[in-house]
Amino acid sequence: MKSISHNILRFRRAILLISFLLTAASAYFMKDLEVDPDVFNYLPDDDPAAALFNEIGLTYGGNYIAMIGIRTDDVFTYEVLEQIRTLTDSLEVMPGVGHVTSLTNIIDIRGSEWGIEITSLVDPWDLPHTPAALDSLRDYTLSDEMYRGTVVSADGTFTAIMVRIAEGTDKIDVARRIRAFMQSNNKDFDVYFGGLPFTLLSLSDIIMNDLLFLAPLTALVIILVLLWGFRSWRGVMLPLATVGFSTIWTMGLMGLLGIRVSIISDVIPVILLAVGSAYTIHVLNRIRETEGENLRQRIMPALTYIITPVVIASLTTMIGFISFIFGSYLTMISTFGLFAAAGIFFALLLSLTFAPAFLATFGGKSGKTVFHRRQEAAPGVFDVWLGKMAGMVIKWPGRIILLWLIIVATGISGILLINRNVDMIDYFKKSDPAHVAENIFREKFGGSFPVYIEVRGDVQSPHVLQKMDLAAEYMKRHQTVTHTQSVADLVKEMNDLMEEGEVIPSEKEKIEQLWILLQGQNIMEQLVNYELDAGLVSGTFKTGDVMLMDDFVKDMEAYLLQESTEKCQMHITGLPSLYLKIDHSIISSQVQSLAYALLLVFLVVSLLLRSFRSGGFSIIPILATLVVLFGFMGLTGIPLDIATVLVGSVSIGIGVDYAIHMISHLNDELRKHGRIDLAIRQAFAITGRSVVLNVLAVSLGFLVLLFSNLVPLQRFGLLVAVTMITSSAAALTLLPAVMLLIRSRHPSGKKEKTK
Repeated sequence: MKSISHNILRFRRAILLISFLLTAASAYFMKDLEVDPDVFNYLPDDDPAAALFNEIGLTYGGNYIAMIGIRTDDVFTYEVLEQIRTLTDSLEVMPGVGHVTSLTNIIDIRGSEWGIEITSLVDPWDLPHTPAALDSLRDYTLSDEMYRGTVVSADGTFTAIMVRIAEGTDKIDVARRIRAFMQSNNKDFDVYFGGLPFTLLSLSDIIMNDLLFLAPLTALVIILVLLWGFRSWRGVMLPLATVGFSTIWTMGLMGLLGIRVSIISDVIPVILLAVGSAYTIHVLNRIRETEGENLRQRIMPALTYIITPVVIASLTTMIGFISFIFGSYLTMISTFGLFAAAGIFFALLLSLTFAPAFLATFGGKSGKTVFHRRQEAAPGVFDVWLGKMAGMVIKWPGRIILLWLIIVATGISGILLINRNVDMIDYFKKSDPAHVAENIFREKFGGSFPVYIEVRGDVQSPHVLQKMDLAAEYMKRHQTVTHTQSVADLVKEMNDLMEEGEVIPSEKEKIEQLWILLQGQNIMEQLVNYELDAGLVSGTFKTGDVMLMDDFVKDMEAYLLQESTEKCQMHITGLPSLYLKIDHSIISSQVQSLAYALLLVFLVVSLLLRSFRSGGFSIIPILATLVVLFGFMGLTGIPLDIATVLVGSVSIGIGVDYAIHMISHLNDELRKHGRIDLAIRQAFAITGRSVVLNVLAVSLGFLVLLFSNLVPLQRFGLLVAVTMITSSAAALTLLPAVMLLIRSRHPSGKKEKTK
């Protein structure tokens, strides 16, 4: 370590130059960063449900449906119908749009004196304008479930325009152009935007705003905390510079490699700003506490001592993030873990090289610097408070352990109350337009989650059409499903108009005769493929409740497996199926990442400190923190979701830092004089100060996420702050109390007499 410290100081100017050059290069590549908030894009390519979902999008004109809701006093007026027709015609020719369905172009099958007539519900070139014609249209439309609750609400005050985004296009860009078009071409009605494309668009806008707003706000919070702790702008700017550089390196690397920013990697800058500052804080604090005639003489021994605990602390933090690589089904979670770990490594490298090199170069040689040892001045309120806490630990270790046992027991009771949430609409605040619009679509139109059953077989055969019809009927038994549609519905309706009953004809020849009337209709491209050897049964799922999704998908999978035949194979996909994949990924990520992180942290600490006992001690505060974390989630109703699932492993990686620094300092003091009581007092005086200063910076830094417009990130920030406070408290109280009780039974452990 002395050799490393010597070389850092020897090549300090080269280190500074390289650091600035790498930062400039990384900043250049940040221009290539793109945002991709679609969580379904991060499912593995070989996932069956995701593969079928994408295949359906290619075959049937798109699987992402953008819903435009128009609210007015009465949909059935000439002015409203004319506006809908104009908007529909314009949207149909917009690049990236596959199909548009609205009140003015939806298919209508009627009987006439010539037989069966297939046309649009409304003649777009001869819109009804008389009161009698409009009343007739209203009565006919609201009496037919094909239209009621699909393109018009049951009360006639809402109408929906459904836009299928063509597969292979930038869905978010198309949704953005649709929204801009609707906002600029509609001034008479209230317009609402729902469905997955608009949800993703809103997420994309929020992610970009968070990147531009939250990172600077986090930096400001850290500046204020460090300025309070060090009473020096140098003590502020060095930690901020190291984490600023590491953040730029990380985001620049993502831009260089073409890695898109997801809904969770959005938080990487905040994590690095809040967490990465810890390493420089410990370095600066150790320099401040080291004896020496001038600053450079103090840097060498301080750096020699602090390298080991800082490296161990950063390694364990990296382990917390890297654990997501092994336990995640979603690639965006593993990518987040990889680049967050890379950012932590960059922060470590800069704190041990750039920070001391900068101090040695620009800090001055005089001892009259802001980094005078604290002991030279009278103890402040902060120091007195730490001294009293150390005295409590020494005097009442048993009581402290008992208090923690009570806290842990309370946490265990809360763990049983944890629930899960994968509904993307709950990522928004309830007042957000995206949340408001989705609630309206669920109330008026039965939701916006598409469900698809692909049926493979000769779609003109009675056997296949009957299977499609039965699958749709079985799907509608679930109260969570509305508006099923398939080509079987059209065939049944035409057969009924031929006065042969609303059933599938038993002869293929009759079906082929009816089919001739359907040829050329736009809707057919959405219902059957070109070869006529596969068709689609579609429905709408009206809730984001994960338990209801699970029941529905499991029941449908069992039914389709049982009903499939050699001539008719049926498989289900859609948003409920994909959301369940995310839910299962959340559970597996949580369990596996925690297991990997705990095991790796124990092994790394044990090997680097050359003591399995030290490894065991380091786990004690973390286990207590995890129980408190999940208990807090259960007791406060915070669910496991795409962001909060990260907190456990992140907390292990970050929170173990405090335990490592305390163990390292306590062991160092024990080697000097062998008294655990004196070791505790000294550790509180030096390391305890760094821990408290760091936990304030980290906690307040993460609490900045409360200002995010994404609810999961708000929860993430709150939970990390809770775990940081808990883990630091456990490292400063529970850990030394346990060590004191164990040490007191050893011949060398001498307890200080307290008055």
